[in-house]
Amino acid sequence: MVKGKQYWLLKTEPGEWSWEDQATNGGVTKWDGVKNKQAQKHLKSMKVGDLCFFYHSGATARRVVGVVSVVREWYAAEGGDKNSEVVVDVKAVGEMRRQVDLKDMKQDGELKGFVMFRQPRLSVLPVPEKVWERICELGNGFEGDGIDIGDD
Repeated sequence: MVKGKQYWLLKTEPGEWSWEDQATNGGVTKWDGVKNKQAQKHLKSMKVGDLCFFYHSGATARRVVGVVSVVREWYAAEGGDKNSEVVVDVKAVGEMRRQVDLKDMKQDGELKGFVMFRQPRLSVLPVPEKVWERICELGNGFEGDGIDIGDD
């Protein structure tokens, strides 16, 4: 992994904003609608080039489905000031080769203690590098990661 790069997890309800929605329009969109102050603080900590898991939340789909990268650091939502809603722009990098379900993550001993399990309602979470690597392993990487997973 690249030194200095940070990793994150962004949650979204697929009925509100799905991976398919993200992948359209060149894959670039603003990540907005985050009201929680702790989650906004995480958005403010993001830097261009940071990678984020794109996580579908909700009753029927709790899983990592793809990866996006930060392409514009935080700014105030349209019509707002520095104390209002925080927004970052993200771009689709690639879909997970195998979606990683929440239940599989919770059963994996290497992910024990991951903040998402302690703060399940938080929509923007930091992901430690070792956790990032493990989730990528569980998902066989993601399209565009440069890893060859051939059968040789």
